Amino acid sequence: MKGSEKKTRPKTNDSLPSPFSRRPSGGFETFAEELRCLEQRNLLRDLPLTESCRGSKILINGQEFLNFSSNDYLGLSGHPRIMEAAVRAVNKYGFGSGGSRLLSGTHAPHRRLEERIAEFKKTEAALVFNTGYAANTGIIPAVAGKEAEIFSDELNHASIIDGVRLSGAGVNIYRHKDMNHLEDLLREKSKCRAAARRLIVTDTVFSMDGDIAPLEDIVMLSRRYDALLMIDDAHATGVIGKTGRGGLEHFGIRPEHVIQMGTLGKAAGCFGAFVAGGKDLIRLLINRARSFMYSTSLPPAVCEACIMAIDIIDSDSGDLRKRLWENRQRLYNGLSQLGFDTLESETPIIPVMAGDAENALEIGKHLYRNKIFAPAVRPPTVPEGRCRIRFSVTAAHSDDEIDGVADVMGRIRRGLKRGIA
Repeated sequence: MKGSEKKTRPKTNDSLPSPFSRRPSGGFETFAEELRCLEQRNLLRDLPLTESCRGSKILINGQEFLNFSSNDYLGLSGHPRIMEAAVRAVNKYGFGSGGSRLLSGTHAPHRRLEERIAEFKKTEAALVFNTGYAANTGIIPAVAGKEAEIFSDELNHASIIDGVRLSGAGVNIYRHKDMNHLEDLLREKSKCRAAARRLIVTDTVFSMDGDIAPLEDIVMLSRRYDALLMIDDAHATGVIGKTGRGGLEHFGIRPEHVIQMGTLGKAAGCFGAFVAGGKDLIRLLINRARSFMYSTSLPPAVCEACIMAIDIIDSDSGDLRKRLWENRQRLYNGLSQLGFDTLESETPIIPVMAGDAENALEIGKHLYRNKIFAPAVRPPTVPEGRCRIRFSVTAAHSDDEIDGVADVMGRIRRGLKRGIA
Protein backbone atom coordinates (compact mmCIF):
# COMPACT_ATOMS: atom_id res chain seq x y z
CA MET A 1 0.00 0.00 0.00
CA LYS A 2 1.33 3.42 -0.92
CA GLY A 3 3.23 5.01 1.95
CA SER A 4 3.15 1.86 4.06
CA GLU A 5 5.23 1.95 7.20
CA LYS A 6 5.53 -1.81 7.37
CA LYS A 7 8.87 -3.55 6.96
CA THR A 8 8.14 -4.69 3.46
CA ARG A 9 9.28 -4.27 -0.07
CA PRO A 10 8.96 -0.71 -1.35
CA LYS A 11 6.06 0.28 -3.56
CA THR A 12 7.89 0.63 -6.83
CA ASN A 13 7.40 1.38 -10.47
CA ASP A 14 8.14 -2.28 -11.23
CA SER A 15 5.60 -3.82 -8.86
CA LEU A 16 3.30 -5.12 -11.60
CA PRO A 17 2.16 -8.74 -11.54
CA SER A 18 4.80 -10.86 -13.23
CA PRO A 19 3.89 -13.31 -15.97
CA PHE A 20 6.17 -15.73 -14.13
CA SER A 21 3.66 -15.88 -11.28
CA ARG A 22 0.93 -17.06 -13.68
CA ARG A 23 2.78 -19.42 -15.98
CA PRO A 24 2.29 -23.18 -15.84
CA SER A 25 5.25 -25.29 -14.87
CA GLY A 26 7.32 -26.16 -17.90
CA GLY A 27 10.39 -25.33 -19.90
CA PHE A 28 11.24 -23.25 -22.92
CA GLU A 29 7.73 -23.42 -24.38
CA THR A 30 6.49 -21.08 -21.64
CA PHE A 31 8.71 -18.23 -22.88
CA ALA A 32 6.46 -17.72 -25.90
CA GLU A 33 3.44 -17.52 -23.61
CA GLU A 34 5.12 -14.89 -21.48
CA LEU A 35 6.02 -12.88 -24.56
CA ARG A 36 2.40 -13.03 -25.76
CA CYS A 37 1.29 -11.78 -22.35
CA LEU A 38 3.62 -8.79 -22.60
CA GLU A 39 2.46 -8.06 -26.15
CA GLN A 40 -1.21 -8.16 -25.14
CA ARG A 41 -0.50 -5.59 -22.44
CA ASN A 42 1.44 -3.33 -24.86
CA LEU A 43 4.58 -3.96 -22.81
CA LEU A 44 6.70 -5.90 -25.29
CA ARG A 45 9.91 -4.13 -26.27
CA ASP A 46 12.48 -4.52 -29.02
CA LEU A 47 15.97 -3.09 -29.40
CA PRO A 48 16.36 -0.57 -32.25
CA LEU A 49 19.68 -0.78 -34.10
CA THR A 50 21.53 2.51 -33.71
CA GLU A 51 24.54 3.13 -35.94
CA SER A 52 25.55 6.55 -34.65
CA CYS A 53 24.35 8.50 -31.64
CA ARG A 54 26.63 11.50 -31.22
CA GLY A 55 25.22 15.01 -31.05
CA SER A 56 21.55 15.73 -31.63
CA LYS A 57 21.09 13.13 -34.39
CA ILE A 58 20.86 9.36 -34.27
CA LEU A 59 20.94 6.79 -37.09
CA ILE A 60 18.41 3.98 -36.64
CA ASN A 61 18.27 1.24 -39.26
CA GLY A 62 20.04 3.59 -41.66
CA GLN A 63 17.64 6.53 -41.16
CA GLU A 64 18.46 9.79 -39.40
CA PHE A 65 16.33 10.88 -36.43
CA LEU A 66 16.42 13.74 -33.98
CA ASN A 67 17.50 12.17 -30.70
CA PHE A 68 15.45 13.28 -27.70
CA SER A 69 16.10 10.16 -25.64
CA SER A 70 19.77 10.61 -24.71
CA ASN A 71 21.21 11.44 -21.29
CA ASP A 72 24.32 12.90 -22.94
CA TYR A 73 23.25 16.26 -21.55
CA LEU A 74 26.35 18.28 -22.46
CA GLY A 75 27.01 16.47 -25.73
CA LEU A 76 30.41 15.27 -24.49
CA SER A 77 30.22 11.72 -25.85
CA GLY A 78 31.71 12.95 -29.12
CA HIS A 79 34.10 15.53 -27.65
CA PRO A 80 37.47 15.25 -29.47
CA ARG A 81 39.58 15.64 -26.31
CA ILE A 82 37.71 12.76 -24.63
CA MET A 83 38.10 10.51 -27.66
CA GLU A 84 41.79 11.38 -27.96
CA ALA A 85 42.33 10.54 -24.28
CA ALA A 86 40.72 7.14 -24.78
CA VAL A 87 42.83 6.38 -27.88
CA ARG A 88 46.07 7.34 -26.12
CA ALA A 89 45.17 5.06 -23.21
CA VAL A 90 44.34 2.12 -25.50
CA ASN A 91 47.75 2.49 -27.14
CA LYS A 92 49.43 2.55 -23.73
CA TYR A 93 47.42 0.03 -21.67
CA GLY A 94 45.52 -2.07 -24.21
CA PHE A 95 41.79 -2.29 -23.62
CA GLY A 96 40.62 -4.87 -21.08
CA SER A 97 41.58 -4.51 -17.42
CA GLY A 98 42.08 -8.24 -16.90
CA GLY A 99 39.92 -8.86 -13.85
CA SER A 100 38.50 -7.44 -10.63
CA ARG A 101 40.68 -4.96 -8.80
CA LEU A 102 40.94 -7.08 -5.67
CA LEU A 103 42.21 -9.99 -7.78
CA SER A 104 44.13 -8.38 -10.63
CA GLY A 105 45.16 -5.09 -9.08
CA THR A 106 44.36 -1.44 -9.66
CA HIS A 107 45.61 0.23 -12.81
CA ALA A 108 46.98 3.74 -12.50
CA PRO A 109 44.01 5.27 -14.42
CA HIS A 110 41.60 3.80 -11.84
CA ARG A 111 43.46 5.57 -9.05
CA ARG A 112 43.75 8.83 -10.95
CA LEU A 113 40.04 8.78 -11.81
CA GLU A 114 39.04 8.23 -8.19
CA GLU A 115 41.32 11.04 -7.04
CA ARG A 116 39.82 13.33 -9.70
CA ILE A 117 36.24 12.43 -8.70
CA ALA A 118 36.99 13.09 -5.02
CA GLU A 119 38.50 16.46 -5.94
CA PHE A 120 35.51 17.32 -8.11
CA LYS A 121 32.95 16.24 -5.49
CA LYS A 122 35.00 17.80 -2.66
CA THR A 123 35.19 14.58 -0.63
CA GLU A 124 38.02 12.65 1.02
CA ALA A 125 37.87 9.72 -1.39
CA ALA A 126 35.93 8.00 -4.16
CA LEU A 127 35.47 4.53 -5.62
CA VAL A 128 34.66 3.65 -9.22
CA PHE A 129 31.96 1.10 -10.15
CA ASN A 130 31.13 -0.26 -13.59
CA THR A 131 27.56 1.10 -13.80
CA GLY A 132 25.08 3.09 -11.76
CA TYR A 133 23.08 -0.08 -11.23
CA ALA A 134 26.16 -1.87 -9.89
CA ALA A 135 26.93 1.08 -7.64
CA ASN A 136 23.50 1.26 -6.00
CA THR A 137 23.13 -2.49 -5.62
CA GLY A 138 26.60 -2.61 -4.06
CA ILE A 139 26.59 0.47 -1.83
CA ILE A 140 23.20 0.10 -0.15
CA PRO A 141 23.60 -3.49 1.12
CA ALA A 142 27.15 -2.69 2.24
CA VAL A 143 26.16 0.26 4.43
CA ALA A 144 22.71 -0.93 5.55
CA GLY A 145 22.44 -4.54 6.65
CA LYS A 146 19.53 -6.53 8.02
CA GLU A 147 19.41 -4.62 11.29
CA ALA A 148 19.11 -1.26 9.56
CA GLU A 149 16.07 0.79 8.57
CA ILE A 150 16.03 2.36 5.10
CA PHE A 151 13.88 5.35 4.16
CA SER A 152 13.37 5.60 0.39
CA ASP A 153 11.42 7.98 -1.85
CA GLU A 154 8.65 6.09 -3.65
CA LEU A 155 9.91 7.28 -7.06
CA ASN A 156 13.54 6.29 -6.59
CA HIS A 157 15.30 4.58 -9.49
CA ALA A 158 15.01 0.81 -9.94
CA SER A 159 18.68 0.37 -9.03
CA ILE A 160 18.01 1.93 -5.62
CA ILE A 161 14.94 -0.25 -5.18
CA ASP A 162 16.95 -3.38 -5.96
CA GLY A 163 19.78 -2.28 -3.67
CA VAL A 164 17.27 -1.82 -0.86
CA ARG A 165 15.82 -5.28 -1.48
CA LEU A 166 19.27 -6.88 -1.48
CA SER A 167 20.16 -5.27 1.84
CA GLY A 168 17.51 -7.19 3.77
CA ALA A 169 16.94 -4.08 5.88
CA GLY A 170 13.61 -2.77 7.09
CA VAL A 171 12.04 -0.70 4.31
CA ASN A 172 10.09 2.51 4.85
CA ILE A 173 8.75 4.19 1.72
CA TYR A 174 7.87 7.84 1.99
CA ARG A 175 5.54 9.61 -0.42
CA HIS A 176 7.36 11.41 -3.19
CA LYS A 177 9.22 14.43 -1.76
CA ASP A 178 6.82 14.44 1.22
CA MET A 179 9.01 15.63 4.10
CA ASN A 180 6.24 15.39 6.68
CA HIS A 181 5.76 11.73 5.83
CA LEU A 182 9.52 11.10 5.93
CA GLU A 183 9.77 12.70 9.35
CA ASP A 184 6.83 10.66 10.66
CA LEU A 185 8.59 7.47 9.58
CA LEU A 186 11.92 8.55 11.03
CA ARG A 187 10.31 9.50 14.32
CA GLU A 188 8.47 6.20 14.58
CA LYS A 189 11.53 4.07 13.85
CA SER A 190 13.77 6.09 16.15
CA LYS A 191 11.41 5.23 19.01
CA CYS A 192 11.23 1.54 18.17
CA ARG A 193 14.84 0.80 17.35
CA ALA A 194 17.11 3.53 18.62
CA ALA A 195 20.29 1.49 18.09
CA ALA A 196 19.61 0.49 14.49
CA ARG A 197 21.42 2.25 11.65
CA ARG A 198 19.09 4.45 9.65
CA LEU A 199 19.71 5.32 5.99
CA ILE A 200 17.79 7.84 3.89
CA VAL A 201 18.29 7.34 0.16
CA THR A 202 16.96 9.51 -2.64
CA ASP A 203 17.53 10.43 -6.25
CA THR A 204 18.63 14.04 -6.65
CA VAL A 205 16.99 14.42 -10.07
CA PHE A 206 14.20 11.88 -10.60
CA SER A 207 14.85 10.23 -13.92
CA MET A 208 11.23 9.86 -15.12
CA ASP A 209 9.62 13.00 -13.66
CA GLY A 210 12.50 15.44 -14.02
CA ASP A 211 11.99 17.09 -10.64
CA ILE A 212 14.57 17.65 -7.90
CA ALA A 213 14.57 16.24 -4.36
CA PRO A 214 14.36 18.80 -1.51
CA LEU A 215 17.86 18.02 -0.31
CA GLU A 216 18.03 20.86 2.23
CA ASP A 217 15.07 19.44 4.14
CA ILE A 218 16.33 15.87 3.79
CA VAL A 219 19.75 16.81 5.16
CA MET A 220 18.08 18.54 8.11
CA LEU A 221 16.00 15.44 8.88
CA SER A 222 19.00 13.13 8.53
CA ARG A 223 20.83 15.16 11.17
CA ARG A 224 17.84 15.47 13.45
CA TYR A 225 17.26 11.71 13.49
CA ASP A 226 20.91 10.62 13.26
CA ALA A 227 20.47 8.96 9.88
CA LEU A 228 22.95 8.40 7.09
CA LEU A 229 22.06 10.09 3.82
CA MET A 230 22.81 8.75 0.35
CA ILE A 231 21.97 10.67 -2.80
CA ASP A 232 21.90 9.33 -6.36
CA ASP A 233 23.37 12.21 -8.36
CA ALA A 234 23.29 10.37 -11.70
CA HIS A 235 21.17 12.97 -13.55
CA ALA A 236 22.50 15.88 -11.50
CA THR A 237 26.27 15.63 -11.93
CA GLY A 238 27.36 18.00 -14.68
CA VAL A 239 23.83 19.39 -14.98
CA ILE A 240 22.89 21.27 -11.81
CA GLY A 241 24.98 23.36 -9.46
CA LYS A 242 26.92 26.49 -10.42
CA THR A 243 29.91 24.47 -11.65
CA GLY A 244 28.03 21.25 -12.41
CA ARG A 245 28.97 19.44 -9.21
CA GLY A 246 25.42 18.25 -8.68
CA GLY A 247 22.78 18.31 -5.99
CA LEU A 248 24.82 19.39 -2.99
CA GLU A 249 26.31 22.36 -4.85
CA HIS A 250 22.87 23.24 -6.21
CA PHE A 251 21.56 23.64 -2.66
CA GLY A 252 24.79 24.93 -1.10
CA ILE A 253 25.18 21.85 1.13
CA ARG A 254 28.59 20.75 2.41
CA PRO A 255 29.49 17.19 1.34
CA GLU A 256 30.53 15.91 4.77
CA HIS A 257 28.42 12.99 6.01
CA VAL A 258 26.64 12.57 2.66
CA ILE A 259 27.20 9.51 0.47
CA GLN A 260 27.23 10.72 -3.14
CA MET A 261 26.67 8.22 -5.92
CA GLY A 262 26.95 9.36 -9.51
CA THR A 263 27.46 8.14 -13.05
CA LEU A 264 29.92 8.92 -15.83
CA GLY A 265 27.70 7.86 -18.74
CA LYS A 266 25.30 10.80 -18.72
CA ALA A 267 26.55 14.40 -18.63
CA ALA A 268 30.18 13.16 -18.68
CA GLY A 269 29.47 11.32 -21.94
CA CYS A 270 31.57 8.29 -20.99
CA PHE A 271 30.85 5.13 -18.99
CA GLY A 272 30.95 3.95 -15.40
CA ALA A 273 29.80 5.17 -12.00
CA PHE A 274 31.23 6.18 -8.65
CA VAL A 275 30.62 6.81 -4.99
CA ALA A 276 32.24 9.77 -3.24
CA GLY A 277 32.53 10.22 0.51
CA GLY A 278 34.78 9.69 3.50
CA LYS A 279 37.86 7.46 3.48
CA ASP A 280 36.31 4.98 5.91
CA LEU A 281 33.23 4.62 3.72
CA ILE A 282 35.37 3.88 0.67
CA ARG A 283 37.50 1.31 2.51
CA LEU A 284 34.35 -0.39 3.76
CA LEU A 285 32.89 -0.58 0.24
CA ILE A 286 36.10 -2.05 -1.15
CA ASN A 287 35.62 -4.89 1.32
CA ARG A 288 31.83 -5.26 1.31
CA ALA A 289 30.29 -4.01 -1.95
CA ARG A 290 29.84 -7.25 -3.85
CA SER A 291 29.20 -5.58 -7.21
CA PHE A 292 32.64 -3.97 -6.88
CA MET A 293 34.44 -6.99 -5.45
CA TYR A 294 33.26 -9.51 -8.01
CA SER A 295 33.24 -7.49 -11.24
CA THR A 296 35.99 -7.05 -13.81
CA SER A 297 37.06 -3.43 -13.46
CA LEU A 298 36.58 -0.69 -16.03
CA PRO A 299 39.08 -0.67 -18.90
CA PRO A 300 41.91 1.83 -18.25
CA ALA A 301 41.01 3.67 -21.46
CA VAL A 302 37.49 4.32 -20.13
CA CYS A 303 38.99 5.75 -16.93
CA GLU A 304 41.27 8.10 -18.89
CA ALA A 305 38.30 9.28 -20.96
CA CYS A 306 36.33 9.92 -17.76
CA ILE A 307 39.17 11.95 -16.26
CA MET A 308 39.19 14.17 -19.33
CA ALA A 309 35.40 14.52 -19.18
CA ILE A 310 35.52 15.65 -15.56
CA ASP A 311 38.27 18.14 -16.44
CA ILE A 312 36.03 19.58 -19.16
CA ILE A 313 32.97 19.73 -16.87
CA ASP A 314 35.06 21.35 -14.14
CA SER A 315 36.75 24.03 -16.23
CA ASP A 316 35.15 24.35 -19.64
CA SER A 317 31.46 23.48 -19.53
CA GLY A 318 29.85 26.75 -18.44
CA ASP A 319 28.72 27.65 -21.96
CA LEU A 320 27.51 24.10 -22.60
CA ARG A 321 25.48 24.08 -19.40
CA LYS A 322 24.04 27.50 -20.22
CA ARG A 323 22.98 26.21 -23.63
CA LEU A 324 21.52 23.07 -22.06
CA TRP A 325 19.27 25.09 -19.76
CA GLU A 326 18.22 27.47 -22.54
CA ASN A 327 17.25 24.45 -24.63
CA ARG A 328 15.42 22.89 -21.73
CA GLN A 329 13.38 26.03 -21.15
CA ARG A 330 12.56 26.39 -24.84
CA LEU A 331 11.10 22.88 -25.13
CA TYR A 332 9.39 23.07 -21.74
CA ASN A 333 7.68 26.34 -22.71
CA GLY A 334 6.61 24.93 -26.07
CA LEU A 335 5.07 21.78 -24.58
CA SER A 336 3.42 23.68 -21.73
CA GLN A 337 1.84 26.18 -24.12
CA LEU A 338 0.33 23.26 -26.02
CA GLY A 339 -1.36 22.15 -22.81
CA PHE A 340 0.61 18.99 -22.12
CA ASP A 341 1.00 17.70 -18.58
CA THR A 342 4.74 17.81 -17.89
CA LEU A 343 4.37 17.03 -14.17
CA GLU A 344 6.71 19.20 -12.08
CA SER A 345 9.76 18.96 -14.31
CA GLU A 346 12.59 21.26 -13.27
CA THR A 347 15.40 19.81 -15.39
CA PRO A 348 16.27 18.74 -18.96
CA ILE A 349 14.11 15.66 -18.35
CA ILE A 350 10.64 16.68 -19.54
CA PRO A 351 7.87 14.07 -19.40
CA VAL A 352 4.66 14.32 -21.39
CA MET A 353 1.98 12.28 -19.69
CA ALA A 354 0.03 9.90 -21.91
CA GLY A 355 -2.02 7.72 -19.56
CA ASP A 356 -2.11 4.10 -20.64
CA ALA A 357 0.51 2.16 -22.60
CA GLU A 358 -1.55 2.12 -25.82
CA ASN A 359 -1.79 5.90 -25.86
CA ALA A 360 1.90 6.34 -25.12
CA LEU A 361 2.81 3.96 -27.93
CA GLU A 362 0.56 5.87 -30.33
CA ILE A 363 2.32 9.14 -29.53
CA GLY A 364 5.71 7.46 -29.81
CA LYS A 365 4.82 6.08 -33.25
CA HIS A 366 3.74 9.52 -34.47
CA LEU A 367 7.06 10.96 -33.31
CA TYR A 368 8.96 8.14 -34.98
CA ARG A 369 7.17 8.72 -38.29
CA ASN A 370 8.30 12.33 -38.04
CA LYS A 371 11.92 11.22 -37.47
CA ILE A 372 11.95 12.08 -33.76
CA PHE A 373 13.32 9.42 -31.42
CA ALA A 374 11.63 9.61 -28.01
CA PRO A 375 10.20 6.17 -27.17
CA ALA A 376 7.16 5.57 -24.99
CA VAL A 377 7.93 4.84 -21.34
CA ARG A 378 5.72 2.08 -19.94
CA PRO A 379 5.56 -0.30 -16.97
CA PRO A 380 7.61 -1.55 -15.23
CA THR A 381 9.57 1.71 -15.56
CA VAL A 382 6.51 3.74 -14.52
CA PRO A 383 3.26 2.64 -12.85
CA GLU A 384 0.16 1.54 -14.74
CA GLY A 385 -1.78 4.56 -16.00
CA ARG A 386 1.31 6.81 -15.73
CA CYS A 387 2.86 6.09 -19.13
CA ARG A 388 4.61 8.94 -20.88
CA ILE A 389 7.00 10.24 -23.49
CA ARG A 390 10.23 11.24 -21.77
CA PHE A 391 11.94 14.04 -23.67
CA SER A 392 15.58 14.48 -22.74
CA VAL A 393 17.10 17.76 -23.90
CA THR A 394 20.83 18.27 -24.48
CA ALA A 395 23.16 21.15 -25.20
CA ALA A 396 23.62 19.77 -28.73
CA HIS A 397 20.05 20.51 -29.83
CA SER A 398 19.42 23.58 -31.99
CA ASP A 399 16.51 25.99 -31.64
CA ASP A 400 15.05 24.73 -34.92
CA GLU A 401 15.20 21.11 -33.72
CA ILE A 402 13.44 21.95 -30.48
CA ASP A 403 10.79 24.03 -32.24
CA GLY A 404 10.31 21.16 -34.68
CA VAL A 405 9.51 18.80 -31.82
CA ALA A 406 6.99 21.25 -30.39
CA ASP A 407 5.39 21.61 -33.82
CA VAL A 408 5.04 17.84 -34.24
CA MET A 409 3.66 17.46 -30.73
CA GLY A 410 1.09 20.15 -31.50
CA ARG A 411 -0.06 18.25 -34.57
CA ILE A 412 -0.16 15.01 -32.59
CA ARG A 413 -2.28 16.64 -29.90
CA ARG A 414 -4.77 17.93 -32.41
CA GLY A 415 -4.91 14.64 -34.29
CA LEU A 416 -5.28 12.15 -31.48
CA LYS A 417 -8.82 11.11 -30.72
CA ARG A 418 -8.09 10.29 -27.06
CA GLY A 419 -7.13 12.91 -24.51
CA ILE A 420 -3.50 12.76 -23.39
CA ALA A 421 -3.14 15.70 -21.03
